[in-house]
Amino acid sequence: MKCYALSSLCKVFSNEEPQGKPFSSMTMLLNERSSFQAAVFSQNDERLTISISPKLFEKYINIFSIEDIHGDLVCYEKHDDYFLRVNAGEYPDLLRPVIGGQAFVIAGSWKSFWFELDPCSKVKAGKYQIEISFTSSNKQNASFKIDVEIINALLPDSDLICTNWLHTDCLSTWYDVEVFSDEYWRITENFVRAAVRHGINFILTPLFTPPLDTKVGGERPTVQLVKVYKNGENYSFGFEKLEKWVNMCDRCGVKLFEMSHLFTQWGAKCAPNIIAQVDNKEKRIFGWNTRAGGRKYIEFLTQFSQALIEFIDAHSLRERCIFHVSDEPGKASLATYKKRCSLMLELFKGFRIIDALSDFSFIEKGVCSTPIPAIDRIEPFIGNVDELWTYYCCGQQTDYVSNKFFAMPSLRNRILGVQMYKHNVKGFLQWGYNFWYSRLSEYCINPFEVSDADKNFPSGDAFSVYPGEGGEPLLSLRLKVFYDGIQDYSALKLLESYLGHDETVRIIEDGLSTPLTFSEYPKNDEWLVSLRDCINRK
Repeated sequence: MKCYALSSLCKVFSNEEPQGKPFSSMTMLLNERSSFQAAVFSQNDERLTISISPKLFEKYINIFSIEDIHGDLVCYEKHDDYFLRVNAGEYPDLLRPVIGGQAFVIAGSWKSFWFELDPCSKVKAGKYQIEISFTSSNKQNASFKIDVEIINALLPDSDLICTNWLHTDCLSTWYDVEVFSDEYWRITENFVRAAVRHGINFILTPLFTPPLDTKVGGERPTVQLVKVYKNGENYSFGFEKLEKWVNMCDRCGVKLFEMSHLFTQWGAKCAPNIIAQVDNKEKRIFGWNTRAGGRKYIEFLTQFSQALIEFIDAHSLRERCIFHVSDEPGKASLATYKKRCSLMLELFKGFRIIDALSDFSFIEKGVCSTPIPAIDRIEPFIGNVDELWTYYCCGQQTDYVSNKFFAMPSLRNRILGVQMYKHNVKGFLQWGYNFWYSRLSEYCINPFEVSDADKNFPSGDAFSVYPGEGGEPLLSLRLKVFYDGIQDYSALKLLESYLGHDETVRIIEDGLSTPLTFSEYPKNDEWLVSLRDCINRK
């Protein structure tokens, strides 16, 4: 049996000896979580016992077995060359907690483990040596040592606004629980808590069932939080479920509420599905058959906005609510989108309105003050908008821009934190925290077996967590690496408080042949590991 220590940026494939360089030392701050990996190979099927020395660190290290998930569509035909592999196959992604230090390895294949050091500000600053040992059932042994320096500084809370869309209908479908049942709320809270723990502080809030990734004429399960009562042309509203949602999010540490889109995706042509109580019966009153600019829907929104703002102000939420119009409007829908956006700005005066849109002509025509351009189309927006945000989804796989597909190197995922720091990005959006449906939400998929929305989106685009037993989320390697990028961002912000932004950027770019951009950065794991070490020591 043999084992290697590797950085958190290496991906270990079961049929290939690890390519990463040996890893032996790391630095971290008092309250951050820092990770490394172990790759183990045995000629026999073995039950392993994993032990940690000194015992001080046993309760501060979380161990995960990294399991392969199959990817069929791992990239589109048009892609750059910064992929680990481009063919269907098995990719390391699922993190399954190791219970009681017991794990298994299969004969003749490489097995990797993720070690997350989480001192929780309870371990004194200083230098430590941690030894990780593997003992097999037939008494074979392998071990390695990691030198860890905990630096006497605290990572500040991130000021980056970050959302990965939570799809609570997927939770209801997978776990077969009724929407808004006690079990639904319990499971949803588990997934929100995991999101916040990994840097996602801005939670998609389904005022009405979000009109996202839905086939025209189709419906997703109803998850609307606002109760609507219709009496002729007048409406009244119940906010009990929304209040329960806010309280749940507060318990989890959510900072901001991302109010779901009030018009359909890709152009704002229709209203979302809205269910109301009419003559003591529940009935869909708006949906695909409702023109977004029609009198009835505008009158509804007018009454709804007034009631919602009253609720927001009664709960002191005004600074925590951000609204959407329509997701990803294209140039052909500019005129329509402009009308809907103008209405929203009028109805929700003083609130921030944001949307994923990448065509700069929207900005030139003054349509949206806070656009969220795709990361491969961000350049024209830099310096030309009040706040710079960005997003990525299935299409961002050229020009070396950041993304989190199975087949991409982890560096390509984590570099985002440094890039966003340099360019003063205020917010980041990604659509797939737990989308476990096929494209356009036509049917449920099993994310342990289907990772590409049934051959529609590159594996890893649609979700970052898996549905674990008992309503507990199982995490992915990609989510941990993404969070490392958020921690990099926060560490740079801390350094900026000492040195200023320009000097901090100079440190980032020291030794680089070209300035760091969203496409230009060293494609080298050791560079990023060394940069973070340099930041910590500074």
